[in-house]
Amino acid sequence: MTAALAGFFEKYSLHVGERIRVHWKNMPVEGVIIPQPSQGDILKIKLASGYNTGLDINHISSVEKIPSLKSNHSEKIVEHTLPSSAHVTNRPGFSLIGVGGTIASKVNYETGGVIAQITPDELSEMVPQIKEFAQIKQVVTPFTKMSEDNVPADWIRIAHACYDELIKPDVNGVVVSHGTDTLHYTASALSFMLRNLNKPVVLVGSQRSSDRGSSDSVMNLICSARVAISDIAEVGTCMHATTSDDYCFFSRGTSVRKMHSTRRDAFRSINQLPLLKVWPDGKMEKVSEYHPRSQEKLSLDAVFEENIALIKVFPNMKADVLEYYMSKGCKGFVMEATGLGHVHTTNIIPAIQHATQKGIPVFITSQTIYGRVDLNVYTNLRLLQNAGAIGLEDMLAETAYVKLGWVLAHTKEREKVKEMMLTNYAGEITPFSRTDVFLN
Repeated sequence: MTAALAGFFEKYSLHVGERIRVHWKNMPVEGVIIPQPSQGDILKIKLASGYNTGLDINHISSVEKIPSLKSNHSEKIVEHTLPSSAHVTNRPGFSLIGVGGTIASKVNYETGGVIAQITPDELSEMVPQIKEFAQIKQVVTPFTKMSEDNVPADWIRIAHACYDELIKPDVNGVVVSHGTDTLHYTASALSFMLRNLNKPVVLVGSQRSSDRGSSDSVMNLICSARVAISDIAEVGTCMHATTSDDYCFFSRGTSVRKMHSTRRDAFRSINQLPLLKVWPDGKMEKVSEYHPRSQEKLSLDAVFEENIALIKVFPNMKADVLEYYMSKGCKGFVMEATGLGHVHTTNIIPAIQHATQKGIPVFITSQTIYGRVDLNVYTNLRLLQNAGAIGLEDMLAETAYVKLGWVLAHTKEREKVKEMMLTNYAGEITPFSRTDVFLN
């Protein structure tokens, strides 16, 4: 940093990471101060568009600091009623529930990392296009964290927040802004915890932080708002359908999975087609049958048995893995097996039989992701079935894990647990395997 630039920073008590508004050549420019170049009297800031710009300090006539909106990290849900201007009062309303993640994050220019810093209020202000067709009635913040840190208790808190908003007559639906890593787990949890759903619940995230020029957050939020006031009554995710800004997929919450670590079109429906294609301009194309908006009475069933395990089967896996969990009081297992549902015959089948004899249910899904398990095909699969394991058709492993925790919170009776796990509550099981869904 040059002496002149250092003096400029000292004069206005500026620091990297602060948001400021300057008058440069009699033109207002607003942005966040980022690390400064070593040469030249240039103030470098990041604009709201995500792009950086440099301003010659010799042409800056004034500097104004803009206070940051602070997130409330307490356990108490924070609600903010947003003022409605006269020209949008006739627009349908929805509530925004923000719980953090990349979509509510920005780059920390002091560390170079991404942090959950943008509040739901700021998030709504970043997308003024929504005001053209809808009103954000409430911004609710149950908590703020990156989604890899979420636990089942957080799903329950989100379910309560959704329920509280959905029962309001002037709220057409809710949008939940959430981190992408565990977005599909939360979508599954809400699918089971919100019974007789009569309005849309749309989970949305972004693969790139909202202050980046390449962020997918704006289009995802616009499309999510479109779904939130639509005629659908399902829990689902609304994310980019392609790597370009073309349209979004709204996918059922129990059949969607994050399939890439960085691509903007990472979320794909598995064993089913998406429910909708959604364009930012409001165009929607129905892709699959869905439950329409209704007059049913919504009920909240937000319970979860946390002492369960999702275990990925691997070659030479030892019985010790299951025995360890049983020693810790595990109440149920979901085994992500190979192919049609295979596990190591001599190592694992006896351990599964031990578990089921102790009254601990064991359910089988497939790590192939696509397709369904069938424990009747091969001899070893029949041995697995004889040991008490139960195949879960084409249910995703993550969905099965969430569903098992929800079921065991209702009953520990073996036959009732089996019955509930094989009951299709929220589209998690399809009656037959389609040929047109693989990699679509």
